[in-house]
Amino acid sequence: MQRNRKYEVDDVRRTLVLVGMMGVGKTTIGRRLATRLGLPFVDADEEIEKAAGMTVQEIFDKFGEAHFRDGERRVIARLIDGEAKIIATGGGAFVNDETRSLILDRATAIWLDADIQVLVDRVSRRDGRPLLKGRDVREVLLELAKVRRPFYQQAPIHIQSSASPHDATVEKILKAVKLCP
Repeated sequence: MQRNRKYEVDDVRRTLVLVGMMGVGKTTIGRRLATRLGLPFVDADEEIEKAAGMTVQEIFDKFGEAHFRDGERRVIARLIDGEAKIIATGGGAFVNDETRSLILDRATAIWLDADIQVLVDRVSRRDGRPLLKGRDVREVLLELAKVRRPFYQQAPIHIQSSASPHDATVEKILKAVKLCP
């Protein structure tokens, strides 16, 4: 995909951090958004796996969720430093008080939201999500949404995603951050 020249990197002065439920498309949309803006893209879960030398699932299994969330916070703090970029976080990152505060203070949080059925359809296509392991996907997503929604609502930008092409969501984000006419 070629960079759209009507957007300039100088228009983005702060890192944009995508938050929201698993399956909402943070990574896919984040990559496309970064391409459109000519900015680097970073997936926080991939960076955590590199730093730990193991998968997210392995970290959960071996050390538990609390240990994972602590490492996640440290990785996100490192990623926010420096030049503006697009960061996709894991679904639970913004629920952690310290991580959420860090993101809200030093970046622009964008909450990507979607109907539960869209999330169920998307996450059912891929294994390796620790919180879904051996459980009913719809039930888990409904539980997580109920708990996480109040935290996600603290993001200054709220974008509703749908089953439509991800580029439609990218356009909504560009308009929300006032980079699109």
